[in-house]
Amino acid sequence: MSNVPSAGLQPAPRRLGTPLSPSATRVMLLGAGELGKEVLIALQRLGVETIAVDRYAGAPGMQVAHRAHVVTMTDAPALRALIERERPHLVVPEIEAIATEMLLDIEREGLAEVIPTARATLLTMDREGIRRLAAERLGLPTSPYAFAGSLAELEAAIGAGIGYPCLVKPTMSSSGKGQSLLRGPDDVGGAWEYAMQAGRVAKSRVIVEGFIDFEYEITLLTVRAVGAGGEVETHFCEPVGHVQVNGDYVESWQPQAMSLAARGKAQAIAGAITGNLGGRGIFGVEMFVRGDEVWFSEVSPRPHDTGLVTLASHRLSEFELHARAILGLPVDTSLRAPGASAVIYGGLDARGIAFEGVAEALRVPGSDLRLFGKPESFKKRRMGVALATGVDTDEARKRAKLAASKVRPVAVQSA
Repeated sequence: MSNVPSAGLQPAPRRLGTPLSPSATRVMLLGAGELGKEVLIALQRLGVETIAVDRYAGAPGMQVAHRAHVVTMTDAPALRALIERERPHLVVPEIEAIATEMLLDIEREGLAEVIPTARATLLTMDREGIRRLAAERLGLPTSPYAFAGSLAELEAAIGAGIGYPCLVKPTMSSSGKGQSLLRGPDDVGGAWEYAMQAGRVAKSRVIVEGFIDFEYEITLLTVRAVGAGGEVETHFCEPVGHVQVNGDYVESWQPQAMSLAARGKAQAIAGAITGNLGGRGIFGVEMFVRGDEVWFSEVSPRPHDTGLVTLASHRLSEFELHARAILGLPVDTSLRAPGASAVIYGGLDARGIAFEGVAEALRVPGSDLRLFGKPESFKKRRMGVALATGVDTDEARKRAKLAASKVRPVAVQSA
């Protein structure tokens, strides 16, 4: 575990009350998917009253929260009305598609504390905002990049120096949605249309990034938490290695082997970007690595999907770390054992699916499962994850992938 003091005193941790009573500490999660579900469970174990909000009924986190609400979170008046009615102490965004300008108002007016801050939520929702902060204000190493608001601008940006191959992504999207690898001019039109269809907001801009010849990608889970002296300290988990397909994580492991020089640079980059964003909580900082060189890619001010591995590898998972940090409690980023995770996809389009092979999966040594409880399955929707530990990451990865392969989602026939 590493920790670095950060400037600024924070209020002492508030008392933790009793749920559903006048003393309750109330936390509202905006986004109640599989990551939000684990955060809600961690909060409930600390006696917090939890409120889950999502765009559809029956989301995973809604199944474990004290109360749940269905709201279009880009609808600022509706979301504000809900916050005013529930009066949470903390509002915790867990997805990108939120009326972030309204959260600035909520924070400014003192109606609730936004985690980590409303500004961080606003900046990280938009790839343009966070890339300009990282590269142009903080001077962090990144891939070459440009922004485009039309097909013509995209073509001009590539021709003016980005070149091929390159990546095109909507400035507002998540989990690889709308992302394309372009190998030549014939790919540009299709990439633009895909980005426009998959972006979180209509008529979004895109970022086009020059390709970096990296060896591997990491997520450095970085925790900002209040220390014993009342100052916010920055803690780093062991680096998480991962495999992505079309921008979507399919496998992760921890720890990822790195040189001491690369590790130091990664921590410096993560410390700089999260220190600027401020607040408390966990951040997933994604980076590219080649030898001793490290490049900043993206940052999420919340638990990261690749960090699901910490459910197996850590004494405190990333979700427990987030819960503790946002409540002003001590954290411990100790690694328990080398671990790995492997995604379980739906494999079919259906509602209310069942899972076969669960017992076989759990017979794999050192294995565990999380089946998320999503009410609707799609062929490439993440419906669960297999976890495993081992003597090293190679063994853990083999076990996690084997356990995932045993689980078979199946359609349920109507009675």
